[in-house]
Amino acid sequence: MDALIIAAGFGSRLSELSPSKPLTPIFGIPLLELGVRQAKAAGARRVVVVTGHEGDRVEAFLPGLAERAGIPIHAERIADWSKPNGYSVMAGAAAIDGDFLLMMADHIFAAPILQGLAAQGGPDRGVTLAVDRRITSPLIDPDDATWVRIDPAGRILAIGKTILDYDVVDCGAFLATQELPAAIAAAIAAGKSGSLSDGMQYLADRGRAATWDVGSHGIDSWWMDVDDPRAHALAEAEAPLRLRTLYA
Repeated sequence: MDALIIAAGFGSRLSELSPSKPLTPIFGIPLLELGVRQAKAAGARRVVVVTGHEGDRVEAFLPGLAERAGIPIHAERIADWSKPNGYSVMAGAAAIDGDFLLMMADHIFAAPILQGLAAQGGPDRGVTLAVDRRITSPLIDPDDATWVRIDPAGRILAIGKTILDYDVVDCGAFLATQELPAAIAAAIAAGKSGSLSDGMQYLADRGRAATWDVGSHGIDSWWMDVDDPRAHALAEAEAPLRLRTLYA
């Protein structure tokens, strides 16, 4: 199984700390390196990184990272990184055969989350999203979070940053089949902007979008979206303890 890490956007909310969001360090370790190591710990055998903003700099970082982490890394440059993130998903997925772990470069996780998510595939779904019912956690930014409404079986009914009725929060990690990039393309053809959430909603409307609740399995379910200076400070304080196994 491959992993796909989206690392193409500008990251304006972290720009005061670093010109490149994926290379912003957490306790001295770039976010992108944490993501690659997390993917390997979850069983990925290769990582595809979609680059865009500061693409030359990010891509120059990858060979050394591949050697340190002991995993092949393929860079896929997107021509217009200002487009919605679904375009990055489509570009990266085109370099992958089969299912893949999909991660955002600014999300970090305790190892059991991605390891558990990687085991959630099945013919009854086109994608499985890691979600969390702890929607009032101080580690979540309610103004930037993607919210999810689910049915009693955990299937997604609605997903987006602006939905008013929701049960869980999107953790930013997916076990995806090739149905997901196809769904994003179909959503674009239907007039949507091309966000990842557009593709997820397309699959949800067809009963093909499942969830996996990170807090319901007796595992270390710590995760963060490092999207602004406040979150960065929290991550700096917590990551050395939470992510130490990546360097064991």
